[in-house]
Amino acid sequence: MDKLPIYRRLAQHYQEAIETGTLRQGDRFPSIRVLMARHEISLSTALQTCRQLESDGWLEARPRSGNFVRQPRRLSAPALEEPRHGQPLDPAQYVGIHARVSDFVARGRQYPVKVNFSSARSAPSLYPGEALKNAATRALRLNPDLLVKPAPANGNAAFRTVLAKRAMMNGMVLAPEEIVVTQGCIEALNLALRAVTQPGDIVAVESPTFYGLLQVLETLGLRALEIPTSPHSGISLEALELAARTHERISAMVVVPVLQNPLGSIMPDANKARLVEFCAAQDIALIEDDTYSALTNGDIPQRALKSWDRNGNVIHCASLHKILAPGMRLGWMNAGRWHSRVEMLKYVQSRNNEELAQLVAAEFMASSAYDRHLRHLRSNLKSQRERSAEAIAAYFPEGTRLTEPAGGLALWVELPAGCSSKRIFDAALAEGIFIAPGLMFSNSNRFDGYIRLNCGAPFTREIDSALKQLGKIITLSASL
Repeated sequence: MDKLPIYRRLAQHYQEAIETGTLRQGDRFPSIRVLMARHEISLSTALQTCRQLESDGWLEARPRSGNFVRQPRRLSAPALEEPRHGQPLDPAQYVGIHARVSDFVARGRQYPVKVNFSSARSAPSLYPGEALKNAATRALRLNPDLLVKPAPANGNAAFRTVLAKRAMMNGMVLAPEEIVVTQGCIEALNLALRAVTQPGDIVAVESPTFYGLLQVLETLGLRALEIPTSPHSGISLEALELAARTHERISAMVVVPVLQNPLGSIMPDANKARLVEFCAAQDIALIEDDTYSALTNGDIPQRALKSWDRNGNVIHCASLHKILAPGMRLGWMNAGRWHSRVEMLKYVQSRNNEELAQLVAAEFMASSAYDRHLRHLRSNLKSQRERSAEAIAAYFPEGTRLTEPAGGLALWVELPAGCSSKRIFDAALAEGIFIAPGLMFSNSNRFDGYIRLNCGAPFTREIDSALKQLGKIITLSASL
């Protein structure tokens, strides 16, 4: 128990108070300020305590009202276990990961898919399509030559100004001129890695990690060092520090500190600060993928790794793909001390982004409608995750584990012992159910016993039925 972080110990303390009836359902939970004073803890620890209780289903955050006690859902699967740190950390070449992912994508296109759990995005109905369409009409009316004149270098000035103002909420102080607009976060990651590495270099990554990153690493000829990552607190700093001492030089690392894909973990602020300091001291370029932080439960923004950066060693990469409009493919980055190099790489790689989408996003993000949209999106995603998690607990066989994240689009599910995600993928696809097998989130077979399930679509009878059918498939596989 003493080895648990302070926020976990406090969360267990309040969970026991709820279970024993000291705190009852509907009671107002102590405020962040009260928690800080009562337990002599930092703001970061108090926030993490509340997020842990909310993630476990014991608290409900109500906008502008605070946190209230609730009873967790009737059915829940056991939580995921912490990663084993005894596994060897050998740099992998990632030979074949692109072929593996390509086969997964191609097969999904060949079969008639009834329910798609494989992606990590919301349903179109959850995005502000009408408002964005109206903003596009206004932009074209006010700028009749917009589609026939060259777009500005590095991005539209108004859009970059809005991004800089929004970044302040995450603790970053950026000048608009320090922002480069990209084709989504994946281009930003490409540019960042090209700016700080050479073919053959070692890049530290979370394990498991997003398969798109693995494809990028293979394409650039980079070797990856998989670092064990907790479903609760993110990448293991102890394992990273050990790897830095025992392996040849690590040139860069890529990390998703908030709502890590696929685990959904959130790094405590103390860990974020420690990671930034460690990478700066070791001269390891730190690349931050901030795709999902706007999707955390509640209205309290998450601090970015970049907010602790004092020497330009953190490259911040972000995207509007998941939170505003997948069709726009808008991303952005601040490259720190590599800004000039990234500018030139961007010019060589893809030139300037088209301007219409940037003007549309700038208008919408500068208004209060954007904040209302985010609150609505987070609320819907939370409900969809909860209902999906309850269905998994009801339909999947004994031995299934998952930890419901405090936000985001997906659930990372551990299958019962002996189940293979590849076999489950094949059997589910034959039934018209498309899932993301754990094999894709590592170059090793370490995560063949896991699957990632998207919760971005409204929970319907069709989705409930698909999860029930998937449970039958897994039950059959577990019995073989």
